[in-house]
Amino acid sequence: MKKQLLALAVVVGSAASVPLVYQSDPERFHDMASWALRPAEPEPVPVVMLAPEREAGKARQLTGRRVEIPTGPHGHFAAEFRVNGARVDAMIDTGATLVAINRSTAARIGLKLTAKDFKYKVDTANGPALAAAGTIDSLQIGRIVVDDIQAVVLEDKSLKQTLIGMSFLNRLSTFRVERGKLLLEQ
Repeated sequence: MKKQLLALAVVVGSAASVPLVYQSDPERFHDMASWALRPAEPEPVPVVMLAPEREAGKARQLTGRRVEIPTGPHGHFAAEFRVNGARVDAMIDTGATLVAINRSTAARIGLKLTAKDFKYKVDTANGPALAAAGTIDSLQIGRIVVDDIQAVVLEDKSLKQTLIGMSFLNRLSTFRVERGKLLLEQ
């Protein structure tokens, strides 16, 4: 109870001194009052900048049948495709006439090949190789789906990564590079 009475006495004494301070120096009183009565500044709100979630090789589905593929770490456009329903990481290669897959990928997507099928001589970035012709039933990225695509199959030692060539790209309505991203549209 004594603490409450003491607090009340301080408040009453301070309130009683306000007119005395005003009378002794009105200008100083206004300065003090304006400081005390100034609106509180809002607390600074921390701003967190988040980079867009775009992993290299992660295609972004746009509206309709459009997909955007970012440039990968080595400057190429690569993404995950569905080849005959199987997930396959592939690189876009406008210099490749056909979609090119290796023999392991061909087996995984259901293309049955024998040694006799590897009868075509082709020139690759790794040098000459024997290849087999094949047809991919379905190649999909996002909502873009193209059926019955001509492909070439090479031995695993001749081709490490699947290449999405012009036999797929020419079946799209457009493909172009915009702001460092490859835009595919069907």
